[in-house]
Amino acid sequence: MNAGYGLSVRWSLDSAPEGVAQELRDYVVGTSMAKFMFLDGLAFKTWRMVEGEWFEGTYVFDEKVYRDDFQREFSATAAESAGSTIIGSAPTLIEPFEVVAIAEGPGRFRRGPGPGSA
Repeated sequence: MNAGYGLSVRWSLDSAPEGVAQELRDYVVGTSMAKFMFLDGLAFKTWRMVEGEWFEGTYVFDEKVYRDDFQREFSATAAESAGSTIIGSAPTLIEPFEVVAIAEGPGRFRRGPGPGSA
């Protein structure tokens, strides 16, 4: 049995407008986090970025049906999603994956950027 059903959604930042990294940070913390806190079946979501290269949402669902439903619904409107609007282009990757295991260390998960975050 696996630990979850994942989905990666990645955008290229190669041609994104200047200042997009901060705009994405502000959107995630100010709007997006609250939206996903109540998504059915979502165990957790992380937002990852390498400034100037790519921005990614990584989702882990507790059941395959939730992941597959979300992927189908998101894929249908991905080009108009908030991330696509901010970045100025559609995702370059929407990829389902298996989560084999999750280890939570003593540091535990935090919500949003903490002091000293880059």
